[in-house]
Amino acid sequence: MITFDHVSKTYPGGNHALDDLSLHIEQGEFVFVLGRSGAGKSTFLKMILREEVPTEGTVVVAGHDVAQLKKKEVPYFRRQMGVVFQDFRLIPTMTAYDNVAFAMRVTNVPEKTIRERVPYVLSLVGLENKQQSYPDEMSGGEQQRVALARALVHTPQLIIADEPTGNIDPELSYEIMELLTAINSVGITVVVVTHEHELVRRFRKRVITIEKGHVFSDTPAGQEYAGGVEA
Repeated sequence: MITFDHVSKTYPGGNHALDDLSLHIEQGEFVFVLGRSGAGKSTFLKMILREEVPTEGTVVVAGHDVAQLKKKEVPYFRRQMGVVFQDFRLIPTMTAYDNVAFAMRVTNVPEKTIRERVPYVLSLVGLENKQQSYPDEMSGGEQQRVALARALVHTPQLIIADEPTGNIDPELSYEIMELLTAINSVGITVVVVTHEHELVRRFRKRVITIEKGHVFSDTPAGQEYAGGVEA
């Protein structure tokens, strides 16, 4: 699903964000990515989303060499994945239904399909009774669930979650992680970037720690995460 093969990224000014980083994530895996600020996590995500391309090496996502994608191909490539952000990125003037539907409308999905699909994905995340609620009428956890529904609406092969529990309390964090685990159980690859070591220890998934632009450690699923570089 995701392969980084000796990937380096140097930004103008000489900032080395990634340094000979190599890793492979299989289709259907659930992986936590840890690392302190400046370790290279953001660049790692930007490579997967094709917001950046490598200075050296190769990044392959869902069979696509991201550096070889033409500009017009990038939107279609990104539809294969769903992205969940820490700050939710909901449109405040739209209901939960319309926030999710908007993700389909911008790709010209027929309204009939939208009317069938949106209530279904909102029910998957436990928001069947919040379809007509606006973001400011919902809790932080509910808003994050809307963001998760939006990420799921195109039936992606891959879910990228960037600090998805950063703006919600610890109890709700566990609920969001359980939802992501349920999503993973049907074969969707899940990559979660987080700094929350307790979540990582509790869920016992594979843990990749990035430090100074390369893989510092790679703990297999099921093995207790012992910690290491502080996130």
